Amino acid sequence: MTDIEINRSVKARPIQDVAGQLGLRESELLPFGRLKAKVSLDALDRLRSAPLGRYVLVTAINPTPLGEGKTTTSIGLAMGLSRLGHRTAVTLRQPSLGPVFGIKGGGTGGGRAQVLPMEDINLHLTGDAHAVSASHNLLSAFLDNHLFHGNELHVDPNRITWPRTLGISDRALRKISLGEGGVGRSGEFVITEASEVMAMLALASSQADLRQRLGQVIVGFTTSGKPIRAEELGCAGSMAVLLREALLPNLVQTLEGTPAFVHAGPFGNIAHGNCSILSDAIALRCADYVVTEAGFGSDLGAEKFFNIKCRLSGFKPAAAVVVATLRALKLHGGGGTVKVGMPLPAGLTGPNQEALVKGFANLEQHIANVKAHGIPVVVAVNAFVDDPVAELEWVRARSREVGAVDAAVSTHWADGGKGAEDLARAVAKATEQPSTFKHLYDIAWPIKKKIQTIATQMYGASDVSFDAAAEREIELAQQIGLDQLPICMAKTPLSLSHDPALKGRPSGFTLPIKEVRMLAGAGFLTAVCSGIQLMPGLPKKPAGERIGIDPATGEIVGLS
Repeated sequence: MTDIEINRSVKARPIQDVAGQLGLRESELLPFGRLKAKVSLDALDRLRSAPLGRYVLVTAINPTPLGEGKTTTSIGLAMGLSRLGHRTAVTLRQPSLGPVFGIKGGGTGGGRAQVLPMEDINLHLTGDAHAVSASHNLLSAFLDNHLFHGNELHVDPNRITWPRTLGISDRALRKISLGEGGVGRSGEFVITEASEVMAMLALASSQADLRQRLGQVIVGFTTSGKPIRAEELGCAGSMAVLLREALLPNLVQTLEGTPAFVHAGPFGNIAHGNCSILSDAIALRCADYVVTEAGFGSDLGAEKFFNIKCRLSGFKPAAAVVVATLRALKLHGGGGTVKVGMPLPAGLTGPNQEALVKGFANLEQHIANVKAHGIPVVVAVNAFVDDPVAELEWVRARSREVGAVDAAVSTHWADGGKGAEDLARAVAKATEQPSTFKHLYDIAWPIKKKIQTIATQMYGASDVSFDAAAEREIELAQQIGLDQLPICMAKTPLSLSHDPALKGRPSGFTLPIKEVRMLAGAGFLTAVCSGIQLMPGLPKKPAGERIGIDPATGEIVGLS
């Protein structure tokens, strides 16, 4: 059966029953049909003093075209913990329409480890992403309208930093020309998941906090160098109105009925890569265990989880899971190449201890990255049915040798929660260890020192270089009092370095920073590495080509 057929074959529980499993009241739900609902922040107010459950992060090695199964592992682990009798919830980001119609074709898990309803979650869900785009572009419209009507604030058209946004990958919009009536200027689009508004939606702790953040957004600078904020354009209140319901977490369920929050969708490579703080805040007060996923590898989503999200929320993770597959490790070890439409080489699917040993170095760095934050690590070896048992056991043993507290083989894709029970036991045991969680850097450090710390300790770089533009932006951030903010790195997810071709565990490289963006509303500085685009492009054969509606049944086909 295909993923979508499996998803549709499940008899799902009414969303009120799923909420009741967490102790949420029906009056605290805003239902969107039978299978999904938003959760009122009244629930958080009621549960504010409730004890917190154990917070478990799922991250992974650097992704490859073969996939590591981070989302399926998160879902499978949550279901496995539920099968062991623990009240559990999983918190995930909403899939982006860009990858859904571009590369992935869907982002709700796969096999027997999925969340449902798949079609809704992959597409519009409850409309949050559209609200983000509308709120973001309203500010863009207000800004250009201000220029057209006389520019009372003396905004310098050449120093406007606020882009427009779109939820679909479209490389043609990376650089555009704007304006009429003599107020023409250049501009750009970023994908919605890279929007500062999306970042704020995920990091806000309340409606009041979101409103304050929106007002602090810097859209550009005056001719005299003064920052111009959304509050000065009179737009922040309207932006907040458009996001009023979008701020409320979305509740759905896994194929086995385990509660799942799917809320916000910042990318892990160009944004902070984690679901909303509010989802976690409610889940942690309703469950014994909360499993949450961070985007891409530990060098990106997990590092930002520890140093941006946890710094803001105050929540401390009890353990982390690093996901790997034999095939992906072998690919990192030079075991072969992957070509679209071609069978996988035997060096990736069959026994290949040499490539496995070389590729394991990538996993070793990711284990070290998590341990650098004082968190116990469990390695999840996401297994295929034909994986050599001896190699699976070698990865388990070697993982423990290099610092993981345990490693478990998981078959959740094929077997659902039952296939993740060994992983669930290992994770539950790991959370019993005393936590010594710590941040990687002090936000009071100079901007360059924070960037250099991330680059050297998380990526293995020997040094960092800064383009002239980045030097100017760092100096400006210091001048306007934004130097004591955490750093959000934007770099390729395909390598520990900035170069996607460098697999395994590269070292001795210099990380190039081409610009530093000031996201005052989100509350961090984005350091952009060379080669990074904030608006992705579609591949030669987009996934959208196979997505459509079956004329005989009226059902969606092609999502995966």
